[in-house]
Amino acid sequence: MVGTGPTSSSRAPRQVRVFSDLLRDNLAQVLLALLLSLIATASTLAIPLLVRDLIDTLAKRGSIVDTLAWMVPLALGGALASSLSGYLLARTGERFILRLRSRVMEHTLRMPLQSVRAAGAGNLVARITSDAMLLRSVIDVGVVQVPVAIVTAVATIVMMALLDWVLVLLTFTAFALAGCAIWYVLRRVRKGYESIQIATGALAQRFTTSLTALLTVKAYRAERRTTDSLTEDAGAITQEMLNASKLQSVVLPVMSLGQEVALAAIVIVGSARITDGALALPDFIAFLLFLLQLISPVTVMVMGFGRLQTGLAAKGRFEELLAVPTEPAEEATAVPEAAAVPADAKDTTGADAVRFERVSFAYDGQPVLRDVTFRVPRHGLTAVVGHSGAGKSTLFTLIERFMDSSDGTLRVLGRDVREWPLQQLRSRLGYVDQAFTLLEGTIRENLLLGSEADPEGSSTGEDEWLMDVLESVGLAETVRSLPDGLDTVLGREVDLSGGQRQRIALARALLSPADILLLDEPTSQLDALNELRLRDVVDTLARDRSVLVVAHRMSTVMHADHVVVLKEGTVAATGTHAELLATNTHYRDMVESQQWSPLDPTTTQAALTT
Repeated sequence: MVGTGPTSSSRAPRQVRVFSDLLRDNLAQVLLALLLSLIATASTLAIPLLVRDLIDTLAKRGSIVDTLAWMVPLALGGALASSLSGYLLARTGERFILRLRSRVMEHTLRMPLQSVRAAGAGNLVARITSDAMLLRSVIDVGVVQVPVAIVTAVATIVMMALLDWVLVLLTFTAFALAGCAIWYVLRRVRKGYESIQIATGALAQRFTTSLTALLTVKAYRAERRTTDSLTEDAGAITQEMLNASKLQSVVLPVMSLGQEVALAAIVIVGSARITDGALALPDFIAFLLFLLQLISPVTVMVMGFGRLQTGLAAKGRFEELLAVPTEPAEEATAVPEAAAVPADAKDTTGADAVRFERVSFAYDGQPVLRDVTFRVPRHGLTAVVGHSGAGKSTLFTLIERFMDSSDGTLRVLGRDVREWPLQQLRSRLGYVDQAFTLLEGTIRENLLLGSEADPEGSSTGEDEWLMDVLESVGLAETVRSLPDGLDTVLGREVDLSGGQRQRIALARALLSPADILLLDEPTSQLDALNELRLRDVVDTLARDRSVLVVAHRMSTVMHADHVVVLKEGTVAATGTHAELLATNTHYRDMVESQQWSPLDPTTTQAALTT
């Protein structure tokens, strides 16, 4: 059985309801944009009729001042109304996309680790970038432009029918034939854009991974090979785009052909009707103007429906992502009253901090832990040792509930880990991962991640508080020397060495009010002096907390109150360092061969003679 993380499918609705959400939050602005568009449409429809009156007046040698007095304000007013409508719609659309991006980012960050890794970082980033922009087009064209274009086209056809119904039938027939062909093409365009977005996500994922591994790429002179591989993915996008462009290239020519056929038929039939006296020349000219004006709303509809297809493809990808279950939020988790942990649990005596009871875990069908049983005392330092791949870091994964075990029971502070509300559980745990991960942000933001504000409440007090902790890990002077001190942004122009970043991550864990500290190889990049500093800090913390360390240095193991030895996913032995040397051959072999750390001979000899 494959271990998975805690999930909840009921946290947020899966569907992206573009129109209902847009109208609910921005009804007044959308209605105003719609009203302005209709005003612009009305002024546009009036122009051909005024041109007809202008021609008729000129034929009768009358004054055209009154007609022009109507035409100019209508033309300017229509242009202004159209411009304002477009701006209101753009503002409304951007605010909707902001809310959607926020919703998707929160959803993604709440997804189980396994789901995030399966999707890939680049593919997820594509959702809030390219997919969001494509969905934006649904708002641009679907809320106002296409509906107004339909109204404009219908009103224009009605006006044309009032002038001459025979010519309208010719126009409708030509455009209907072209429309059927265009509709068939647009349906295929949507499928093409779904493939484009998938290929775009794949390229983003590969490129993100390459940038993360840039040092390795450069060290092995693999820039060209990596570029060639990325270019293959980019080529897949290009091919999909060409396929979609091939289809879209048909749309405008088909529409133009329909327009030309309609115009030729109207000129021929219209001339005959004028000759027969069934149609006046000013009415015919007005009809032609309406026909020319009809091109604009028809173009908007055709292109709008094409953009809607791409936007709906993006909408489907958003809904696919939002359908992925997330870890349950604290407020959504029912806490059994009998299992409630008292607020002063930090002072509880007699209960283990962590207890594994016959816990097994498999990843992608491959066993990682098998029948693991051991306890971590409520106070003191416990070290976990073992060869690479023995399952040491997986223990932390299960304690934090990044994933759940397939068998057995895991208890934290006396309660089954599955009964804990997830946010409460993690608030009782401080964690430093192997990569000592920092966010791209200021040192202050990284230190305060997950911590409560300084009780003194002032920025000066907070600074002193943070600097004291940095002093304990030997990093205070380094931070003071940075351009903006605690407010220096890490990750771009200014960055720290691996060991310095590790100490920032350690300081962040020390600032946590957690009852249990989980430190995954916390001294792997510390020199001897800073390792001694950290040991003093850990000793202080271990007096009233439980500190569980994945240890790769003999000095850490020798200093631990309790040692857990893992071998191929099972617990080989537990006890103190001295007890294990005396009773466990596997442990002694590890110490002698230094298989978990490049120890110097002096330290190894000291370990063997302790």
